[in-house]
Amino acid sequence: MAVRQAREKRTRAGFVGIAGRPNVGKSTLVNALVGAKVAIVSDRPQTTRRAIRGIATDRAQGWQMVLVDLPGVQRPRDLLTQRMQRRVEHELTGADAALLVIDGAQGVGPGDRFIAKALLAARGETPVLCAVNKCDRLRDPETAAALAAAAELEAVDEVFPLSAKTGAGLESLAAQLASLLPDGPWLYPPEERSDLPSEVHLAELIREQVLSRTWDEVPHAVEVIVDEVTRRDDGLIEVNAQLWVETESQKGILVGKGGRMVREVGSAARRELERDLGARVFLDLRVKVREHWRRDDALLDRLGIEPS
Repeated sequence: MAVRQAREKRTRAGFVGIAGRPNVGKSTLVNALVGAKVAIVSDRPQTTRRAIRGIATDRAQGWQMVLVDLPGVQRPRDLLTQRMQRRVEHELTGADAALLVIDGAQGVGPGDRFIAKALLAARGETPVLCAVNKCDRLRDPETAAALAAAAELEAVDEVFPLSAKTGAGLESLAAQLASLLPDGPWLYPPEERSDLPSEVHLAELIREQVLSRTWDEVPHAVEVIVDEVTRRDDGLIEVNAQLWVETESQKGILVGKGGRMVREVGSAARRELERDLGARVFLDLRVKVREHWRRDDALLDRLGIEPS
């Protein structure tokens, strides 16, 4: 009887589109809900370029939530950001629920209201929750004010205070999101955490280290391409990757005096890759100039930065 009941246990599965201004903590929130690092984190705008799907599965409760960490909503200014914006709109259209993330420390601003209006226009029957993030930085009166401002947004059905960094409030948010998912079988094997190809995921971990060490236009102009990943007989994993920039001056900054910058990036990235792969890593990084790569439609296709 127990075996039969286990087989008949109801399961839920579906997609949650996560929208918000750049740098409100969407990637940190996705990582916290999934329980693994599937999206890189940086305070630079345009950190997330692809629609990264994090897969959160609760075997005990019988649900699987596919969290789509969307690029930060912004005004398109080149072909790359145009694609990022179209991807936001496309993913939200097919979501079972939407989550608007707001930086509670900054409060509700014009950008948040703009996104809320876009959600209102596109939501149809899709429920919209709002996560007021970074509440760990606020005092109680400030938290109450941020929650009240978020609740006034017309598109929002329910508001949750939380800290993606500390985990406070995550359990309540996850339970409510899961309740909105349709009945059905799981969409991915329960052990999977992301649908990104391995090479792309490793490239993103490397790019994260570039973002944390560069400034001005360089972070926006950098793309990372992993050419080859090879496991040697002794267990060492060799990763060969290219760092693309658009100008010689950007290359000079990224290489650094005497190669100092690229060595720092490589050392930090190697440690991240070793944590992710669970093995020793030899990382070979080469910096190359690829002019106007952000404006090249065919190249963006090959990079997996998809049009709508």
